[in-house]
Amino acid sequence: MSKGTPSRSGGHTTHIRCRRCGRHAYHKRKSRCSSCGYGATAKLRSYAWAKHH
Repeated sequence: MSKGTPSRSGGHTTHIRCRRCGRHAYHKRKSRCSSCGYGATAKLRSYAWAKHH
């Protein structure tokens, strides 16, 4: 295998399924969900710009 970018691909899982929202967005190393904010806050992660009316 050559050095550089090709050798970096695969083998490491960053996100796993979240216990709170069920989405595949829980970051293993950061211990937080990028979708609902589980692990970082007790409140559900939500932003005004994400609201779709």
